[in-house]
This record gives sequence, C-alpha cells and structure tokens, in this order.
Amino acid sequence: MGQGRETKSERLQRIHTDALAEFDTIQSAMKDERFQCLEDRRFYSIAGAQWEGSLSEQYQNRPRFEVNKVALSVMRIISEYRNNRITVDFIPKDGSTNVKLADTCDELYRADEQDSQADEAYDNAFEEAVGGGFGAWRLSNQYEDEGDPENEQQRIVFQPIFDADTSVFFDLNAKRQDKKDAESCYVLIAMTPESYMAKYDDDPATWPKAVQFVQFDWATPDVVYVAEYYVKEMVSETIQVWQSLDGEETKYTEADFKDDPTLEQMLTSTGSQMVRERKIKRQKVHKYLMSGGKVLEDYGLIAGSEIPIIPVYGKRWFIDNVERCQGHVRLAKDAQRLKNMQLTKLGEISAYSTVNKPIFTPEQVAGHELQWADDNVKRYPYLLLNPVTNADGGEQPMGALGYTQSPEIPPAMAALLQITETDMQEILGNQQAGEIMQPNMSGKAVELVQNKLDMQTFIYLSNFGKAVKRCGEVWLSMAREIYVEPSRKMKAIQTTGEPRTVVLAKPVVNKETGA
Repeated sequence: MGQGRETKSERLQRIHTDALAEFDTIQSAMKDERFQCLEDRRFYSIAGAQWEGSLSEQYQNRPRFEVNKVALSVMRIISEYRNNRITVDFIPKDGSTNVKLADTCDELYRADEQDSQADEAYDNAFEEAVGGGFGAWRLSNQYEDEGDPENEQQRIVFQPIFDADTSVFFDLNAKRQDKKDAESCYVLIAMTPESYMAKYDDDPATWPKAVQFVQFDWATPDVVYVAEYYVKEMVSETIQVWQSLDGEETKYTEADFKDDPTLEQMLTSTGSQMVRERKIKRQKVHKYLMSGGKVLEDYGLIAGSEIPIIPVYGKRWFIDNVERCQGHVRLAKDAQRLKNMQLTKLGEISAYSTVNKPIFTPEQVAGHELQWADDNVKRYPYLLLNPVTNADGGEQPMGALGYTQSPEIPPAMAALLQITETDMQEILGNQQAGEIMQPNMSGKAVELVQNKLDMQTFIYLSNFGKAVKRCGEVWLSMAREIYVEPSRKMKAIQTTGEPRTVVLAKPVVNKETGA
C-alpha cells in the first residue's frame, strides 16, 4: 500500500522544521553585519552609547564627555529627505498616452498612504537606513470596517517595522537590492514570555529538544520571539478565454468568477462564448506565524504575488557573498570616539587649579592654616608664616619651598584636536561650507557648493527611491486582487491634495462598438 496523503498537522510540522533550519542559516550569516547596524544606530542616538565597549572600562571613574557631531549630520540628511519626499508615479505598461487608469492608481495609492499614516513607516525606515544601514516597512490588507461583519471590503495599509536590522531577514539567495528575487522572508516580533503564553497558550518549556540545537535563541527568560514567515509558492489556476461578438478575446481567472457570481451570466447574455481554457501556474505568497516550537497560525495565500516587505538600504555591497550595508555613522565612529577622548582629557586638565600654589613645611603654617585657606575669600592684606628652626636650634625666616605649576596642554593634543575636527568634516560633510556665503560670491559658485553638499545625501535618497518604487509594485499586485468589487466607491487623493470619489469597475459604453 502506498503512503497516505500528508495531514495538515504533518504539513505544518514539515514547514516549521524547514523554516527553522533556513532561518538559522540566514541569521548566522547576517548576525555580525546586522549587529554593526544596530551598534551604529545606538552610537548616534543614545546618550552614553559612544563610550560602550572597551572604552567604557578604560575610562572607569573618569568623566566621559560626548560632543555628538554624528547625530547632527544624520539629522541633516533626514531633514533633507523630509523636505524632498519621494512618492510613486504609475505609468501605463504599454507606454500608451491614455494615463487615466495610471492617474487613478496614483490617487488610490495616495489615499492608502494618507489613511494608514504611511509617513511614519517611511520616516522610520529612512532614519534606520541612514543611521544603521538597513530599514524596512510592510504592506498588508485590512478590512475597512473591522466592526461590520457584512463589510468584506479591504484597503491596503502601510506599517512601520521597528529595529528592522535585527528583525527582517530575506533568504540568502536574494541578491537584488529591492529583494524582488527573494523566495522567503522572516520578520521577528519580540514578546514577553507571559504575553506569549497568554496569547498562544504555548509554553516554550514544552518545545522539542531540536530547538535547543539552533544558534538563534527563540526563547530566553526575558523574551520570546515569533516570526512572520512569508514564502513564495506556485499555484495552478484555470484561465478561460471568452470571445465577444466582435471577435475580441478576454481572459478570465477562477477568482474573477468567484468574486463576481454574475460574470458568466453577463458574458453569455451579451453573446460572448468561451473558446478555450488552459491551466497556468501563478506565483503567490503564503504567510505563516511561527515560534521556535511550532507554526502558530497559517494565514494561507495573501493578496498579491510579491512578498510585502519593503527593504531600504543606506549603502549596500556584496563582499565574500555576504550582503554588507552601512549608513552615515560607521565611518565616523572612530573619529568621534577620538574627539570624545581628547575633550575628556582636556576637561580633566582644565579641572586642575590654574593658580600657582606655594609649598610650605607643616612647621611654617602651624597656627595660620585658616588664614591661608580663607585668603581667596577674605583677601587679607598680609599672610603670616612661622620661622623654621635650623640645625643650631635657632629660628630662621624662610619663604615657600616651591610652587605648584599649572597644567599645560600638550602640543600634540592641540594638533590632534584640529586634525580630528578636519577628519570628521571630511567624513560627515562640511555643512558649514554651505552656510558661509561670501558677499561677493557668484550665483554659480553658490550652486556648486550646494550641489557638493547634496551629493553627500544623494545615495540615501536614491536608495530610498528604489524602495518606494518596489513599494508601488507590491501595492499594485495587491490592489489587483483587493480592489475588484464592481461599483465600489473609494476615496482617492488628487495631486492637489483634494479628495475625490472613484467608482471601481463602472460600466461604460464603448463609443466605437456600442457595447
């Protein structure tokens, strides 16, 4: 007898085992690189983080000053982006001049952005990409009215993914920057053990022993991780080709007839005939929610044919077949640390007294200690000293044995401070050059200075533009399956920012054929 068909529980167990092994491989390969991204973001954004690591031990019980110039440079790039936001512009695929449908897509896209506050997702991803090197956001579909069980209409929403450098991982075979070629993706979500057990009724202590042999800790005493797991699948589908009375052929999928039960009747009543049908395979995306122990939920096939996770990179390379990325911070970290160390040493030197103090023997000041101690406050007209007893037993007047010297700044430190400042300006960009405008400076010279400053931020805006373009592709693949209800009225936002109403699949008369 042959083997029986795989049960649902067996299928989910197999999927979980394979996904667990794949994620462990991905996370092991990317762990060090992504940790540097996180370290970079901490370096510029958290007070005290510039002293983390071995420097913290060396400067124990010493002042640790921070003059954070890296944060100012990062904020300048972020402000430049927010002043010049990037958005999607749809154009006809065949290059035709009829852009009405493309403009409608633009307006629906802007409405979805506005309703789901997409700016928060964009801004978070851009800031993480500039600061650490990697950011991301997701697209998902939600019901327009969650409280109305009769309303099946959905809208596409834009959602931020925080700490993307430690939570978003694509399969290692994906080489494109926009990850269009990715076959799978994992998005980690951290939970407290108590929240996890209460929500999913699952105790990490009961997980299979095999989970203990993976490198990634899915559960610790402080946190339990769950992961959204997206994987591409090929699904079979039947396509029917219907021919109208004028000989024009139109293709319809099984989903078309399912979404509109009256479609077949309408085609038949208008004289159309089905001339052929064939089986095709289409790419779809399957979504699961998994923990280290099992698949918690199978969401099935989701809307669209693309993984709805949009990655953003600051700068990106492949070296030794490992994806490397960095933002604006990494190259400036050593110069910033050196500057902090120099300022700390300079502060210590400045804290010492700058007054040359006389040095006496205890015999000379015995009985006059308070007078000498209060002199800076009471300004005595004179100060007293005791004579010193010499070797013959006689008294001998004697002045101070010496004087303390005010500390001097080493010449090497002064030179190093200047060199460090120059290095930081070269790495981070000399913003002062754009702010200092000479009265006799020509307009051409001003433009050249401004262009030079813009070139320092251009790569980040360019890479973010690639991410936004990918977002438009993913949105369109989802909209084709979600925005299909005939005569559905939807909000759209025009280029002027004014809202209008769009009616989907509205019947119209073909002026040429009369159909």
